Amino acid sequence: MNRWVYVIAVIVVVVVAGGVSLAISSGVPVQAARLARGTIREFVDERGKTRLPETHLVTMPFAGRVESIGLLEGDRVERNQIVARIAPQDLADAVAEDKAAVDQLDAAIAENDDVTVETSAKRQSELFVESIVSTVAAAEARKTAGQSRLEYAETFLGRVRQLFETGAQTEDDLDRAKLSYIESEVDYRQDVLVAQSLKSMKAATDLMPRIISQYTSRKSLSRTVLEMQRQEAEARLRQALVRQERGVMRSPVDGVVLERAVSNEGYAQGGAVLLRIGELQRLEVEAEVLSEDVVDIHQGDPVEIYGPAIGAVAGQGVSGVVDRIYPAGFTKVSSLGVEQQRVLVIVRFAEVELAQLRQQRDLGVDFRVRVRIFTDNKSDASTVPRAALFRGADGGWQVFVVRNGRAQLQPVEVGLMNDEIAEVKTGLEPEDVVVLAPESSLVHEARVQTILRGE
Repeated sequence: MNRWVYVIAVIVVVVVAGGVSLAISSGVPVQAARLARGTIREFVDERGKTRLPETHLVTMPFAGRVESIGLLEGDRVERNQIVARIAPQDLADAVAEDKAAVDQLDAAIAENDDVTVETSAKRQSELFVESIVSTVAAAEARKTAGQSRLEYAETFLGRVRQLFETGAQTEDDLDRAKLSYIESEVDYRQDVLVAQSLKSMKAATDLMPRIISQYTSRKSLSRTVLEMQRQEAEARLRQALVRQERGVMRSPVDGVVLERAVSNEGYAQGGAVLLRIGELQRLEVEAEVLSEDVVDIHQGDPVEIYGPAIGAVAGQGVSGVVDRIYPAGFTKVSSLGVEQQRVLVIVRFAEVELAQLRQQRDLGVDFRVRVRIFTDNKSDASTVPRAALFRGADGGWQVFVVRNGRAQLQPVEVGLMNDEIAEVKTGLEPEDVVVLAPESSLVHEARVQTILRGE
């Protein structure tokens, strides 16, 4: 038994020693690639999402009862197509009420402007004044005549008294003379009272045409008030007509319904969003690019847009162009919890390709895509796979180049670079072979066995 254990141990040692000897003689197997010449395009590759530069909101112009909306998300609408409506009967009733108020004030103004009665009354009062004037004149004349008769009766009575004293007149003659005097005096006093009464009447009568004129003038002031009230009523009517017009809400553009906020009939406040409409033919892509990368991006740089939503992988995507770069960045925490400064970059689709893409894929808003923004290119450059490069202790770029079966550590000067390949300006010779993704255990002058990629 011990003998067999000893034999097995010897065999294991021989096998291990043979393997180590073989490894030392042939080297560690490594993936490698040759230095190549060709075109390199430097790019920034980031996730993005589709968006619209603007969306159009259909909102309630004022508080009211909106009818049910039959449009659904994805339905196409045309410019000026009716997409929502406030209950028309409510608006029609408001217009009718305000129009009735205007008509009522028109009638009041017409009635106020009618001065037929006032004109007739003024003419009648003027004629009455003329009549009173004549009557007063007649009374004055009668008073004058009565005064003359009174004076004559007084003189005659004096003569009769003188003759009575001399016996030339009888007592009966004296009594008749006294009676005549008394009658003349009473008539005169009556004439004076009548004349004074008629003068008072004339003074009152003279006010009548003036009063009527003043009343007519006051009607013009009433007309001013009525006209102001009519202007106010007309303003309300105009507002009601505008509300009636705005109560029919139309699509501002040719587009599709992105969101329907209200479906059933009901009361809604002014400004409430009913529909959100977008023009999908204006789709663009929004990408959040690291601030250290965005400094190399310029408006007009070519872009490749790809991903599952596009239905294409990198290198087979659709064309785009950098449309604009936001001037301000923002802080975003990555999935690994690292704070990053990022800047929004807006990419515009090539117009023809967007139309074809939407027909094939029905691309919409907020679809996840990837963008590859090309910042520079060189048509004839020495390149190595990006996986061959790593940073040295001094922070510079290095590679392991395979020469005479050994991996030699070689500093290099790098030019353009992307996620796949990098330009090597100095440090390598044509046809040099570099190690891809070297293990951390690989050291300078280590013997390696290369497995060339693609050969």
